[in-house]
Order: sequence, then structure tokens, then C-alpha cells
Amino acid sequence: MDLNTYLFFDGQCEEAFKLYEKVLGGRITALMRYGDVPSGPAVFKGNTRVIHTNLQVGDRVLMGSDTPPAGLGPMPSGHQPDAYKTPQGFRANISVDTPAEAERIYHALAENGTVAMPIGETFFAHRFGMLNDRFGTPWMVTCPKAQ
Repeated sequence: MDLNTYLFFDGQCEEAFKLYEKVLGGRITALMRYGDVPSGPAVFKGNTRVIHTNLQVGDRVLMGSDTPPAGLGPMPSGHQPDAYKTPQGFRANISVDTPAEAERIYHALAENGTVAMPIGETFFAHRFGMLNDRFGTPWMVTCPKAQ
């Protein structure tokens, strides 16, 4: 079984994943746009919003997309597509092996974002901090102490 985090954006998915690719040292292995859907609704045609992307980081995958474009209307099932909502109730966690790597990642993601907890030493970690990046994604960065 795999358990992966899937992030949603309001038109900034590609920009966010390019940042995550750079900061986390991963590789974007898939990026599809709403406009690429062969039999999608008319509002998809030519739309450059991301319908799905994968970022491979080591043996982990981070996935994401933009919410559907405006004007989509109800699905055939009658279900209304979700509009973008600011993420809440979770934080994606990045665990690293060294305090220096934790500091680097934390500060790169915090640039133009919002600090929830400055990075520093805690009773359980050499470094731990929480932030929301400039796209609104909530993160924790951890360099744990040996148990």
C-alpha cells in the first residue's frame, strides 16, 4: 500500500511543484493539463490549469492539481466540482537527516510564506519548524533526534 499526499491549488500547481522539485531535489514525472483531456467538457479546451502532477522524491511521491476551471458546472452525476479552499487541518511533513538540510528546506519554503513556528531545536528534534509556503501549503520540517 502507498499513502501519498495530494495537494490542491488555485492555478499555481505548476509553479508550486517546480519550487518543490528544486527545494526537495525531486523530479516531476507527470504533468497533465485540463486542456489535455481528450473528451473533456468545452471549458477544458485550451485550459492550462494542471489536472494532475507527480513529484518523485526518493521513494516517495507528492501529487497535486489545480481545482477545476470556473464554469465547469455539475458533473453527469449531479455533483458540483470542488472550488479551491485554503488547506487546513493538516501539514505535510518533511523529515531529513541533518539540521543543515532542515534549515535549508525550511527557509526555502518559508520565503514569501507565513511562519507558524520558527525552526529550532525541540525536545524531540534537532530542528523542527512549521510554515505555510507562498502557495498556502502547510508544512512541517523535521530533523528528528535518535529515539
